[in-house]
Amino acid sequence: MSGMPSERILIVDENDHERKMMASTLTRAGFTVIEHDRHENAMHLIAGLPQLDLVLTDILLGKADGMQLLDQMRHEHNDVPVVIVTAVHDLSMAMSAIRHGAYDYLMKPFVPEQLHNCVARALEYRRLALANAQHHQNMERLVQARTDMLHKALVDLERSYDITLEALGDALDLRDAETEGHSKRVTAYTLALARAAGISARQRRTIARGAFLHDIGKIAIPDSILLKPGKLDNREMEIMKEHCSIGYHMLRKIPFLREASEIVYSHQERYDGTGYPRNLRENEIPIGSRLFAIADTMDAITSERPYRKARSFAAARVEIERCSGSQFDPAIVALFGSIPDQLWADLRKEITDHARQFTAIRCSAVQDAESLAADAIELQRAS
Repeated sequence: MSGMPSERILIVDENDHERKMMASTLTRAGFTVIEHDRHENAMHLIAGLPQLDLVLTDILLGKADGMQLLDQMRHEHNDVPVVIVTAVHDLSMAMSAIRHGAYDYLMKPFVPEQLHNCVARALEYRRLALANAQHHQNMERLVQARTDMLHKALVDLERSYDITLEALGDALDLRDAETEGHSKRVTAYTLALARAAGISARQRRTIARGAFLHDIGKIAIPDSILLKPGKLDNREMEIMKEHCSIGYHMLRKIPFLREASEIVYSHQERYDGTGYPRNLRENEIPIGSRLFAIADTMDAITSERPYRKARSFAAARVEIERCSGSQFDPAIVALFGSIPDQLWADLRKEITDHARQFTAIRCSAVQDAESLAADAIELQRAS
C-alpha cells in the first residue's frame, strides 16, 4: 500500500513504543504522520492542523479517555474518521466506541498488514464521504441556479401577463373615455388599503389584478347602453349589471386570473347584501372586493364627469363613512379613516404624472400601481 503525502494521520497513544511503531509503519507507506501522547491536548493540536485525514487513538489515556476525543471529533471534525487502537478486549467498549462515532476498532497486538488494511478502509471511506459531500454541494448549486432561472422566467412571465392586462384595460378605456385612467387609479387606491391592512404580497397581486380588470365585462355591453349619456332604464340597467358575470366568466378560464375573477364577479356586492349579482353580504364578499368598493367610490366622487364636477377627497370620506355598514365593511371604513386625504391626493397625482411620463412605453399597470401604493403608504407612515 502506498499513501499520498497529502494524507495526514494523527496517532494519539501514551505508549511510546507502540506509537512509534505505528508511526514508522505508516511513514514507510508514504503517509504524513503526527504523533501525540495525550488526549486532553489532542484537540488543540487538531485545531491547528491545516489538514487531517485520519485519527488513530487508544481508548484509555491519561486523565481523558478516547470517548471524549470521539465526541469532540464528531461535533467539530465529523468528516475525519477515527479508529480506536487498543489492548482492551471488551466487546461492550467496542460497541460504545462505534456508537460515539468511531469508524473502526483495531485490537492490539496487530501485525503491520492489519494496520495497513484498517487505515486503507478508513481513508477510502473519507474519500467517498468527501466526494459525496462535494456531489451534494454541486447538486445544491445546480438546483439553486435552476431555481434562480425559473424564478426569473416566472417573474418575466408574470410581467408579460400584467402587460397583457394593461392592454385589456386600455381596450376598455377606448370604449369608455369617460372613465379613462379609472382602472389604474382604483388599483392603486385598493393596493394602498390592502397594504395598510397587512395583506400578503401574493394576495395583493390577486387583488390588484381583480381591481384593474373589474369592469372588463363591459367590453360585451352594447355601445348604446355603455355610452348612453342619460340615465339607463330598467331593462338597460339589467343588461349593464351583467358585466360582473361576463367579466367573471371571461377571466376564470385563465389560470393566473382565476382568483382575480372572484373579485371581478363580486365588485358590485354591498356589505348589507343588497348588491349584485349574487346578493352576497359581509364576509361572503371577498376581502379584495370589500377594499375595492371603497377605492371605487372614492375615485368616482373625486373624478370629473360630463354631468358633474369632481368633489374633494374630504367629501368622498364623508360619503364613505355615511355608508359604513350598508355599502361598505365598517372595519375597512375605519382603516380608510386612519389614512389622511393627502395620501390619496398625492397618489392620484403620481398616477397621472406617471401615465404622462410613460405614454410611449408599455409598462405593467398592476406593478406600477403596486409600487406607487407602496411609496404612498411609506410616506404616510413616515409623516
